[in-house]
Amino acid sequence: MSLSAQAALATGHATAVQPRVLLVDDDTDLLRLLSIRLRASGFQVNPANGGENALAQLAMQRPDILVTDLRMPGLDGMALFDAVRRDHPTLPVIVLTAHGSIPEAVDAMQRGVFGYLTKPYDAAELVGQIRRAVELSGASPSTVRTEQSDDSWRAEFVTRSPMMEDFLQQARLIASSEVSVFIQGPSGAGKELLARAIHKASPRAKAPFVGINCGAIPEALLESELFGHVKGAFTGAHRDHDGLFQAARGGTLFLDEIGDMPLPLQVKLLRVLEEREVRPVGATRSIPTNVRIISATHRNIDVARQEGRFRDDLYYRLNVVSLALPALAERREDIPLLANHFLQQLAERYQRDNLTLAPEAMELLVSAPWPGNVRQLYNVIEQTVALSTTPIIPALLVQRAVHEDNPAIEAFEDARKRFERDYLVRLLRLTEGNVSQAARLAKRNRTEFYRLLSRHQLEPGIFKSDA
Repeated sequence: MSLSAQAALATGHATAVQPRVLLVDDDTDLLRLLSIRLRASGFQVNPANGGENALAQLAMQRPDILVTDLRMPGLDGMALFDAVRRDHPTLPVIVLTAHGSIPEAVDAMQRGVFGYLTKPYDAAELVGQIRRAVELSGASPSTVRTEQSDDSWRAEFVTRSPMMEDFLQQARLIASSEVSVFIQGPSGAGKELLARAIHKASPRAKAPFVGINCGAIPEALLESELFGHVKGAFTGAHRDHDGLFQAARGGTLFLDEIGDMPLPLQVKLLRVLEEREVRPVGATRSIPTNVRIISATHRNIDVARQEGRFRDDLYYRLNVVSLALPALAERREDIPLLANHFLQQLAERYQRDNLTLAPEAMELLVSAPWPGNVRQLYNVIEQTVALSTTPIIPALLVQRAVHEDNPAIEAFEDARKRFERDYLVRLLRLTEGNVSQAARLAKRNRTEFYRLLSRHQLEPGIFKSDA
């Protein structure tokens, strides 16, 4: 969204949102002509002169749709599609070609291309396909929005990461359905925030959102909390108690840390999900349920299943759609944005005016490893705000807060050397020390390959099978 559109939303005024089109072609004249046509049709167009340039632009900003030529030198249209699909699986792609054939079109559609048009294409048909793709993908439509925009569901997510934008796009698509969602991600990454966002974007948004941490409550109490109990069911049950399944009726029940749920209770939960009714502890009859289940865990659930600590049948009931929430270290471009966002919030709470982070302090934040993710970043900012005696928060306070002297981001030369060495070792292991074969795989001559081995002090003989 443009700055003017953001300003209009902030003031409550309506604004037209133009879908962003990333247009890719190696022919500059055709690129310019098509850009003019699409802008005239109400699209915001970012032209890219080739596949490599398109990937560079994608790393900076996620468009609503990608339109690419098929035949291009270097990275062609389908290779670009494959690269985009790995990192942006929900981004629709339309392929244009002057050399189209039926087998190529069938292959492209089977691989997930949204549209395939042969040049000379009909401009109205292309515009129509772009509009359909934007609408079906759930991206921002070219309609009038107000302050009650559809983006309110994700207001808690402060991001400019293309990867995170694509992730949230997936969440938005999933929210409109009734399927159970299974969220995996490290502690502190925002799994409950994501569950709440999905609820807000769903048809159940006006009904309750109820969450529980399955690992924080003893097994006997957890059963009562989930399913409820009747008076006299156990010692201390002085009255009937509605469980969370009933409290969330018509809405969403969020089962956090589901991987910590005891096995006996997993059996009972599975029965509730299969029969769509719950029986309170001590009751003789069951009560129908109407909830959407979102569950989450920071544990490796596949390992838990292999070790018999988590039931396969329950896993498949819960994991109809799986979302893997990225760690903060995977989207470092968001760290300055989040840090300043938290700083503004905490400055208001502590009644501190004009607080800023020193440039060196921000560098430390960006390079820190963040095992505790967004929650840890918030705690670090809060600690520095509480301890700072000056308007500019110094790097020393940040360093003490993160307890990290060594940055997580390597220097460029160190990273390149490590990559080269690991790459060479992998080739030598693959070829069992055969330098000629390894050099061919690396597309380097033997002399140059030996020079690389010498630089990293690698001896091919130790990789031979009889060594």
